[in-house]
Amino acid sequence: MFGFLKLVRAGQDFGFTAVMSGACVALYVVSLLLDPGAIGGGGVGLSLLSPSAHALFTLGASGAIPVFGLGRWWTVLSAGWLHGGLLHIVFNLLWVRQLAPAAAEAYGAARMVVIYTAAGASGFLLSSLAGRYLFFLPRFLAGARFTVGASAAIFGLLGAIVHFSRRRGSSAVGRQALGYALVLGLFGFVMPGVDNWAHLGGFLGGYAASVLLDPWKEEGPGHVIAAFACLLATLAAIVASVLTGLPALH
Repeated sequence: MFGFLKLVRAGQDFGFTAVMSGACVALYVVSLLLDPGAIGGGGVGLSLLSPSAHALFTLGASGAIPVFGLGRWWTVLSAGWLHGGLLHIVFNLLWVRQLAPAAAEAYGAARMVVIYTAAGASGFLLSSLAGRYLFFLPRFLAGARFTVGASAAIFGLLGAIVHFSRRRGSSAVGRQALGYALVLGLFGFVMPGVDNWAHLGGFLGGYAASVLLDPWKEEGPGHVIAAFACLLATLAAIVASVLTGLPALH
């Protein structure tokens, strides 16, 4: 993983990685403080120091239950900034730190933010749909009834880098990005609690968004406006989740 930026010259993401990482850590701490008595401190692996489901729901977790059962459709935007455990957030933030600058170098910082947001939303939407309609399948294929994490958007960044490599003829970069996506995808079939549909939806969403945001074209003011709109929409989704979720917590 940490050799990836040797293949793609590290670009400037204009502070997105730092802001995103800081916000995720802050939200993770808040999720622990909202319901400290239910923290999964005795868990192992990705469940180590896991916030309660009620706390994550309050802050904007997504999935079939919030989206379809409770009509909290905006959580497809907020869930990507929440995490279900200490290792969960650490691993995801390491990947964001690795991939966001590379995607920003390829597409520009503003378009990277748009791709990141679109990928996260498409990942959680697909996972919620699978959780709603494919619940009868084995657990690793049944979608999520309740889900959080930045990995959907991370897969989207991988999808965008794969598309960029195909457009620019940089096969080594594309092969490594696709290899990471395949390895992480296979990991989801052996590790319990991994949202495979969110990963697939994120990769497809990131690839599709990168096709629309043609890397051959220069980044313009419209892309910057779109990036700020994505961040404001995400913030609004978190605020809406808190305002509607706090009464349920108590």
